[in-house]
Amino acid sequence: MGLKVKKEVIYGILFFACVGVPYLGSYELTFGVWSLTTLLTVRNKYSLTILQQVGCFASIFLIALCISFFHEVKTYEYIRDITYMVKPILGLLIGYQLCKDYMKNPLGLVVNTGILIAIAHLLVMVFSIMMYRITDMHKLREYSGYFSDYEVYALIILLFRKEFNLNISGKKYQIGVLLLSVSIALYLARTNFIQLGIFYLALKGYFRINKRSVIIISTLVFVLGASYAAIYSYNPKRGSKGFEAFLYKIKIAPTEPFKTKVRADDWKDFHDNYRSYETILTLRQVPQGGVSAVLFGEGMGSSIDLKRKVWLQTSLMRYIPFLHNGFMTVFLKSGLIGDIILIISILLFFRHKKTDDSRVKHLNYLMTGTGLFLVMSYWVFMGLYFVPDSKSVIIGFLIRYRENVIASLKNPKLIS
Repeated sequence: MGLKVKKEVIYGILFFACVGVPYLGSYELTFGVWSLTTLLTVRNKYSLTILQQVGCFASIFLIALCISFFHEVKTYEYIRDITYMVKPILGLLIGYQLCKDYMKNPLGLVVNTGILIAIAHLLVMVFSIMMYRITDMHKLREYSGYFSDYEVYALIILLFRKEFNLNISGKKYQIGVLLLSVSIALYLARTNFIQLGIFYLALKGYFRINKRSVIIISTLVFVLGASYAAIYSYNPKRGSKGFEAFLYKIKIAPTEPFKTKVRADDWKDFHDNYRSYETILTLRQVPQGGVSAVLFGEGMGSSIDLKRKVWLQTSLMRYIPFLHNGFMTVFLKSGLIGDIILIISILLFFRHKKTDDSRVKHLNYLMTGTGLFLVMSYWVFMGLYFVPDSKSVIIGFLIRYRENVIASLKNPKLIS
């Protein structure tokens, strides 16, 4: 028993390290920590569920790898793309391997990690405001972070603690909800608000088709439509500060990633619809390589020519290897076949066996919510390929935890 407790602590530390390291902003460090953890925690057996997910991303990776043999690629660009394309595979395996059947409170580890990240985020915000006298929302996000999908997972699990049979005290529950809610709210990330909404609806069972869910979803769509109409009518201006700047981002959200024409000579239109600009250029460039490029992409080391230098993150770039749109990135590297496989990886989240157990049922609901959120996440923020993100780790962890719970139901002697 003592050895298991020690191992549980070690795995907990590794889990926190793997989830937390992407927030430091160094992919080299993230890749190193994730690769080492994967090697240190390799299992003897893997379920069909996790192998199907990993297999999808491995297939996308192998297509891009094989196609790159037919193109001249610089060594650095080739290696860089390999490390980026393998990221979802590492994350899924890490999460799956770190969730042990002898852990007494696996979801407590998920929540505690989220709370620690929220505390760190709030401290960075306070430090940035005091040190740099920041009053602008965009500048504050630049210093303290743009989003945190992981914290949303932690918060939703905490909010549904009874359904997940989460062992946590009432006081810690209240403090955790407060810290996570404030932290998530201060990211001012539209995707995180949408993610939280999708997860909440999913865990309430509203994505199961019945009369009640249809009424609720229809009402919600009407309310959201009316709210957007009110914001559009209010007409928040570009360049506004504070909350009005956030309203402006909501105003342009429906068209930002879907425009079919962007005026590159109009800096306002170009900046507001840059995601669409990337997509347009990708859909123009890849077909120029013929049918094979459309089907299988341009392989590792390929990039999109933006036709001009654009300030991205920390430098001016004209040729970009990865886009904001995950579907377009996979299309560039692995073509339509790659995108079809990526869609299959999303559809796998909707396959569940019926169960009467509350934990399993709500884990299934959370997987359904994850699948729905990933559709949007891939379109606007690279999904599981996004460098400063750890969604794949929590997904792999939850897949294994669900399997442990199911196993414990069949054999009550097992600890779940």
